[in-house]
Amino acid sequence: MNTMLNPPHPGEELREDVLSTRDLTVSEVARQIGVSKAELSQVLNGQSAISVKIAMRLEKWLGRAYVGRAKKWLVQQMRHDLWKAQKHIKAEPVQSETLQ
Repeated sequence: MNTMLNPPHPGEELREDVLSTRDLTVSEVARQIGVSKAELSQVLNGQSAISVKIAMRLEKWLGRAYVGRAKKWLVQQMRHDLWKAQKHIKAEPVQSETLQ
């Protein structure tokens, strides 16, 4: 299996490849997809995960082309989360348990 080193948070792609190419503000996109500006800002800044709700609204807003598919956003989020968890687990000391 091919693993990516440090896969980007999907908010980064959304910010750089979608919002910037459409010359839209966070407020405009939040209004168009029906979420709060704060909720969208947290995703765009990598502070919150893309939820199923936001993924579905992005799909509706962007269309079902590859970049707009809800599944694509959620898989990207899962890869990012998994990479972070694996990095964290590798850094934790292993504690052995004794069987009694």
